[in-house]
Amino acid sequence: MSGERPGDAVYNRIALLRAEHGVSRRQLADALGVHYQTVGYLERGEYNPSLHLALRIAEFFDLPVETIFSTRPFPRISDARRPAATG
Repeated sequence: MSGERPGDAVYNRIALLRAEHGVSRRQLADALGVHYQTVGYLERGEYNPSLHLALRIAEFFDLPVETIFSTRPFPRISDARRPAATG
């Protein structure tokens, strides 16, 4: 992410979506026409996608781009509050 200012981070849910869909990094990379290491760099936040690549990833998972990418960290699933027990 060289040349970027602090706060320019782009957070994503690519790894989570790959796991949910049973897709390997290589399979996703092949579908997108990028090197499989690029997918790893994206997942780890070491590289921000171009708008074109972000849109192609959203198309691949058939989701709105803002569901996959954000300028703010996504809440962790384990941080979600459990409903209070009733009874």
